[in-house]
Amino acid sequence: MAASLRCFLRSGKKAVSALGQREFHKSAPVAAQVTVRDALNQAMDEELERDERVFLMGEEVAQYDGAYKVSRGLWKKYGDKRIIDTPISEMGFAGIAVGAAMAGLRPICEFMTFNFSMQAIDQVINSAAKTCYMSAGLQAVPIVFRGPNGASAGVAAQHSQCFAAWYAHCPGLKVVSPWNSEDAKGLLKSAIRDDNPVVFLENELLYGVPFEMSEEAQSKDFTIPIGKAKVERAGTHVTLVSHSRYVGYCLDAAAVLTKEGIECEVINLRTIRPMDVESIEASLMKTNHLVTVEGGWPQFGVGAEICARIMEGNDRLTASGRRLSSRRGC
Repeated sequence: MAASLRCFLRSGKKAVSALGQREFHKSAPVAAQVTVRDALNQAMDEELERDERVFLMGEEVAQYDGAYKVSRGLWKKYGDKRIIDTPISEMGFAGIAVGAAMAGLRPICEFMTFNFSMQAIDQVINSAAKTCYMSAGLQAVPIVFRGPNGASAGVAAQHSQCFAAWYAHCPGLKVVSPWNSEDAKGLLKSAIRDDNPVVFLENELLYGVPFEMSEEAQSKDFTIPIGKAKVERAGTHVTLVSHSRYVGYCLDAAAVLTKEGIECEVINLRTIRPMDVESIEASLMKTNHLVTVEGGWPQFGVGAEICARIMEGNDRLTASGRRLSSRRGC
């Protein structure tokens, strides 16, 4: 009996040892579905937690959780000193934010819509954008101007402008225009950490749209470099270049055209200034055809700049270019 028990225990130990050495199948991590609104909220939350110099100010950003609920929960977590409700005075609170940046803080200045930034454009251009140059590089202005940009639903002409070309025209500013949730989170975190003023152009109609967010993007260390475009879809026949909400339209068009034997390469600019012209040129070396798609007006627009840079920058390219944009107007 004792011998049988010893034999059983020895065999049991071997079985346990073999079980410990066995490698179990591990399923690949599943990407989470995250709305653009929540991705922006995560980015601000993580940067507020990471750096005590970061604060958010704007109309209704605190107790009301933001007009579009992008700052939901931040006031309750960080309090009045770091999530600050302002009067309806864009020139005033934008100026305060620029001054705070000059003093060493890292403000996030929210415009309820970028159409209202016209009230504060003197602070954005003359105070924020030009100070580094005028001080011979001695005075940094680490500030983010963010909010919804471009056409929305039922808000009429005065609330439907795309400011990408407006602000990208100005030296001293970086201009970012995200499309999906990973763009929104990674680029906003990079913008907050940047020592230069960044204009961060969101889209109101994308706030509630869920996108897949990879496990990497869910990390607090995740950032996307400013100034680098992304090829969202590879192709060989024509290059579609876009930013913000219109990247989705390009992908939809590419899916339709592939049924007709036309393979489109879709480039998500992500950043308007500095513009990743190298990625566009690399694509055009394959396709030799270019279509730009944007929500702004065509004259002196983002598409016009892309076409000009391609024509001026590479003698080997013979690509033809077409622009799709909002209506020309008067």
